[in-house]
Amino acid sequence: MTIRKILFPLTATVAGEAALATALMIANRWNAHLMALHVQVKSGGRAHVARSMFEQAAARQNVPVQEAQTERAYASASFASVTGREEEVVAQQARLADLTVMSHPNVAEDMSSSAALQAVLFDSGRPVMIAPPLAPRSVGDRVCIAWNGTAESAESVLSAIPWMQRANAVRILSAEGYQRSGPSASELLPYLALHGIHAEIVMFRSVRFSAGAGLMRAARLFGCDLLSMGAYSHSRFRQLVLGGVTQHFLENSGLPDFPVMMTR
Repeated sequence: MTIRKILFPLTATVAGEAALATALMIANRWNAHLMALHVQVKSGGRAHVARSMFEQAAARQNVPVQEAQTERAYASASFASVTGREEEVVAQQARLADLTVMSHPNVAEDMSSSAALQAVLFDSGRPVMIAPPLAPRSVGDRVCIAWNGTAESAESVLSAIPWMQRANAVRILSAEGYQRSGPSASELLPYLALHGIHAEIVMFRSVRFSAGAGLMRAARLFGCDLLSMGAYSHSRFRQLVLGGVTQHFLENSGLPDFPVMMTR
């Protein structure tokens, strides 16, 4: 599968501007159409501010603003402003996008995006990419896969295959305390080889008893510019109470400086 349509829930904030730059970078990489969606509780509001920010960002990255009608050999972008509950509208629109890009929910000024992020993860059936606080220099050149043998991590591999096929380097990150019942990282290698992907395995260690912190550290050491991982391989309630890798990435104050693609 290639990426043809990207959904970006647009908020007129500094974090939203950085995430928009990341989304436009991805659109250029895939010659995809980016749909910037601004959701308001009531009409009026800050739609004009959001639209102005969108148009300026698209111009800086040379992405023409036009509706997506047919497949093109270049990236394009469009803007839409609608009224409704953000989490409902975004999750529904994400079902007809190949990828949804969002700002990190732990950024103070963008806390409202947390509910929308959870909605996309659980209600869209599509991957969501969490952009770093600052736009990265690249996305998808050095790809990491967080592997623990679960159905969620298998889904993350499927979503990342087109990225890995274009990457310069691919690394599978796993750990004894992170692995669940299911195929091991070594069993993943021949599956990826069937897709023309050469990868290496690195076993990481927890940091201060946190697998999430260990995973983030291992990805940074690799110079990762895209980490693909399954979300909530434990129940969401258990992760909220006991913590977990997903919660570490969504709620930890040490935000990742690379995009993280999550799937369910």
